[in-house]
Amino acid sequence: MGKPTGFLEVDRQDRGYVDPQSRLRNWKEFVHPLPVADLTKQASRCMDCGIPFCHQGCPVNNQIPDFNNLVYKEQWVQALENLQSTNNFPEFTGRVCPAPCEAACTLNIVDTPVTIKTIECQIVDRGWEEGWIKPQMSPRGTGKRVAVVGSGPAGLACAQQLARAGHAPTVFEKNDRIGGLLRYGIPDFKMEKHLIDRRVQQMDAEGVIFRTNMEIGVNVSVQRLLDDYDVLVMAGGAENPRDLEIPGRELAGVHYAMEFLVPQNKRNAGDDELRAAPKGAISATGKHVVVIGGGDTGSDCIGTSNRHGAASVTQLEIMPQPPARENKSMTWPDWPLKLRTSSSHEEGCERDFAVATKRVIGSNGRVEGVECVRLEWVAGPDGRQTMQEIAGSEFVIKADLVLLAMGFVGPKKDNFLTQAGVELDPRGNVRANVNDYKTSSPNIFSCGDMRRGQSLVVWAIREGRQCAQAVDAFLMGASKLPR
Repeated sequence: MGKPTGFLEVDRQDRGYVDPQSRLRNWKEFVHPLPVADLTKQASRCMDCGIPFCHQGCPVNNQIPDFNNLVYKEQWVQALENLQSTNNFPEFTGRVCPAPCEAACTLNIVDTPVTIKTIECQIVDRGWEEGWIKPQMSPRGTGKRVAVVGSGPAGLACAQQLARAGHAPTVFEKNDRIGGLLRYGIPDFKMEKHLIDRRVQQMDAEGVIFRTNMEIGVNVSVQRLLDDYDVLVMAGGAENPRDLEIPGRELAGVHYAMEFLVPQNKRNAGDDELRAAPKGAISATGKHVVVIGGGDTGSDCIGTSNRHGAASVTQLEIMPQPPARENKSMTWPDWPLKLRTSSSHEEGCERDFAVATKRVIGSNGRVEGVECVRLEWVAGPDGRQTMQEIAGSEFVIKADLVLLAMGFVGPKKDNFLTQAGVELDPRGNVRANVNDYKTSSPNIFSCGDMRRGQSLVVWAIREGRQCAQAVDAFLMGASKLPR
């Protein structure tokens, strides 16, 4: 423990933001890193608890008290080595992870958790700046070839671990660039894409082969992969969006969130309009935008709409408004249900809770508004809480653009799934357990959102690492890779 009294002497201080009006003028990240002196003070606040609940909160099992102590002592190289021993991509999680580790921190009992996410991010960012992060080459090859389908965080983590074990992984990506939803689902203002590019360069040097514009089941069959490779890993994510089946859904101006977010990321990458949006541009400029869905994807739609110059942005959430502060005695150290205000919300947005969308209104084939009704939760005959519409509470919101951001319901039921012939679980995900990650089909494994369902980047990294360990053990009889 670096400083036993640190948490008593130092107040919590986190990274700051560029002011909203300035950051809305571009698509760059807008977080101000902490000065090194302030960061070391924040690291000194870690209590090095006898039972570090932050370990429970972190899906990749980061050794948080250890790297906090190393940062406090300004032993940066050792802190980086510790961090990368459990997390392949701390620069991703340090930007887009909701930080369940901080929710589990003992100091969160008094609402002042250690700034774990900030410390993690600045460790790895400094590692890149100083040139400490280099390819980790396997001393010898095994001669085993593995096909990894999907280049999101699960597929990338799996491939990197397999390469470091001496295998020859090839990552297949149906899009034109590597990264999956990291690349095209997360806006640049939350995570700039050069972060992915430099990891791809590192992995390329480590022996990972990348194949873009390769849709398995279309450009090449699953059987061909099984013929050419010893193992196939399905890490294609959960890309099937939840639809809203209401009258007026077919009107022009109603789109899935990804139909809006992906083209913008392609524009930012330098693609011309035809390549970025071959089905036609979707712009929020000067429009009244309604975002249906209160999660991270909805927040991304808000930030993107504001950067387009939307006339107004309204976000609708079907669930009741959560409390501003959770009941610690009931929830800690678990992830709490509480009101969360993102940086995109702060940039300008009206939020409405306990609202159901009844129909989309329009004329001449285009959306003009959304008809809604307010909801309340009542106990049914069996005692379970159910949603009921409040009579007479109907209202209409003006809308020129409606974005559906209600999450994803599993992997797409496409040629890839059909040709793989794997069993699905009751939720429509690929069935595989977390012990060996094997599917029902021989020599086929699955990990990440394709197996787990829609989840966090940090869970995808965990599953990719664990799947790599399982594949290594399957190929070699035992594995030295960490889980």
